[in-house]
Amino acid sequence: MRVEPPVPAKALAAIREALAAAGAEPVDAPILQPLNLLLDLAGEAMRARLFVVQAEGGAESCLRPDFTAAVARQHIESGAKAGRYVYEGPAFRSEPEGERPEEFVQLGVELFAPGGGATVEADAEIAGLAWRAAVAGGRQDLTLWLGDVGLFAAFIESLKLPEALSARLKRVAGRPRLLWAELGRAGEATAPADGGGQLAAMLSGFTEPQAAAMLEEVWALAGVEPVGGRGPGEIAARLVRRAEAASAPALTKPQAEAIHAFMTISADPAVGLKQVRALAGKGAAIDAALADWDARLAKLSDIPADRLRFTPALGHAFDYYDGLTFEVRSDALGADRPLASGGRYDSLLARLGGASGVRAVGCVVRPWRAFSEGER
Repeated sequence: MRVEPPVPAKALAAIREALAAAGAEPVDAPILQPLNLLLDLAGEAMRARLFVVQAEGGAESCLRPDFTAAVARQHIESGAKAGRYVYEGPAFRSEPEGERPEEFVQLGVELFAPGGGATVEADAEIAGLAWRAAVAGGRQDLTLWLGDVGLFAAFIESLKLPEALSARLKRVAGRPRLLWAELGRAGEATAPADGGGQLAAMLSGFTEPQAAAMLEEVWALAGVEPVGGRGPGEIAARLVRRAEAASAPALTKPQAEAIHAFMTISADPAVGLKQVRALAGKGAAIDAALADWDARLAKLSDIPADRLRFTPALGHAFDYYDGLTFEVRSDALGADRPLASGGRYDSLLARLGGASGVRAVGCVVRPWRAFSEGER
């Protein structure tokens, strides 16, 4: 395994100090994480980048590729309503076709608050922490890229699409490859099924508990058991969604063109938001989302305007982000090697078994990338 070189103590201390401004509680998280959980959050394509381990007769696990989900699970288990956590430690992702480190250090901050909290203020706080921590590493060529999965959802609502089509587009908002495929099918009568076939179509007529019971009966008759830790309820839900997607209409070409224009916005934030307003239809959701962006940018006014870039389609490897997304990039390292990243993920805690309505936002910093004499 390729291990990242250590960051000199002085540079690492400067990065730590920037994150210390959050006033957060230091935490650690288990290095071993449940594989099926990570695949649910990132999709099967992520499997090739995970270091998978399995004891004889046990469920598959993996070395943690990221801290966010692990810290969120710990917060749920603590029973606390709110929490501010800071962490530092190794993370692991395979790089089968490159020479990049597969074991690397991450520092980060995660904030959890009861529903109704000041989300815009927390967004700006976390993005600002990530920016200052990256700057503390000494590089002079940094830009803070800002996106928003929630803005995409509000934009889609403003187009007044059929409900099933709107829901499908929102589900793939954080996965550009799937979204571009959706745009490429514009003008077709229906969207093609993405797997599941006749079984998916049959299950679509049932409630999820009924569909899960049907799957269990089929498995029992065939004498088979599912692998990978996925239960019948989860598999049935996925098949039902696929069947619904297969019967939903595709985008019209004008709709696809509007979404494509939205997805390709990359501009100064003021210019980019003006472009969104010009492309969007009418609706309370898009008005509220754009008002939030005006407030968010006002709270990021300490960052030089020429170091901000707005691209609403910005996404991450894990699809639990449902609001603000951001990355701090270096011109020298390029778009695929951000120094820091993060965003809002309000729905994640409920997906992990916690209470619904909890607000959550966080960031992670790669100190070896941030260090001016570090990654090249």
